[in-house]
Amino acid sequence: MKQRIVSGMRPTGKLHFGHYLGVIQNWVNLQDEYDCNFFVADWHALTTKYDNTEELRQNVLDVAMDWLACGIDPNKSTIYVQSLVPEIAELNIYLAMCTPQNWVERDPTLKDMVKILDKKEATNSQISYGLLGYPVLMSADIMMLNAQVVPVGIDQVAHIEITRDIARRFNNIYGKQYFNEPQPKLTQVPLFCGLDGNKMGKSNNNDIKISDDEKTTEKKLMRAITDRTRIKKDDLGHPDLCEVVYKYWEIFGDAQTVSTVNCECKAGQRGCADCKRALAKVINEKFAPIREKRRYYEEHISEVEDILREGSNKAREEAKKVLADVRELVRMY
Repeated sequence: MKQRIVSGMRPTGKLHFGHYLGVIQNWVNLQDEYDCNFFVADWHALTTKYDNTEELRQNVLDVAMDWLACGIDPNKSTIYVQSLVPEIAELNIYLAMCTPQNWVERDPTLKDMVKILDKKEATNSQISYGLLGYPVLMSADIMMLNAQVVPVGIDQVAHIEITRDIARRFNNIYGKQYFNEPQPKLTQVPLFCGLDGNKMGKSNNNDIKISDDEKTTEKKLMRAITDRTRIKKDDLGHPDLCEVVYKYWEIFGDAQTVSTVNCECKAGQRGCADCKRALAKVINEKFAPIREKRRYYEEHISEVEDILREGSNKAREEAKKVLADVRELVRMY
């Protein structure tokens, strides 16, 4: 039997290159080796956007279309919507009842979520009960399908610890080693910063979307920062000081091309503007098949809805089995 993976993503809009390199590409590679279950975390979106849900349904579809376009295969993986598996909410109640308050308050997941809020909102009076309980709901997501593995980056390992702690505590309280203590599966993610050198994100207005067209991609790349020491086109360059563009070359270019870019930059034979245009061409060629596939799903949105509905039904059937066992262990009526 394959080990089971559960992982999700909040629907905050169309996904960008950071999502692709940091998460989706890894998910695609895991599909043949594991029993993969990927969910769109629409309840989690409410922890910070409960008063701004006008685009929530479209955001769910956008995330799903990006996943499908990038290679998440519904024939290999279960793709579902968190809120369409209501068993998660009931499990969340049972887990919340036996989770100590101080566990939640010190959990790095909660701290990370609070940072998403504007500074003016990030006060104790503004943190909602739902946001405070985010770590427990995250644990319910993982434990609902009794996952054994959760793919994370090295900086997210601590996020899985509370799930392991809650699973262990539940098992001890109710006298049965029922829930797995999920293991983190580390992913080696290349550092991929935004166009301004900071962390890539929609709110920072420094991202390139997976679904951006060729002209938009080139236009965005033309404002990416390069070697700040160069003034004229033929000035000698310093690739190691090129905080964004050269790093993008290292990720998207082949070894020979990267070597050529390096040498020409140092010799003052490659201007920054020309370098960006060449990079845009390489990136657009790489993402052309993905973008074409996404356009297909945009024109056949009912297929996306069917995939989400079928995946949610499949996930729910598994969740019902786990919840029945949990209710028996807790001795619910």
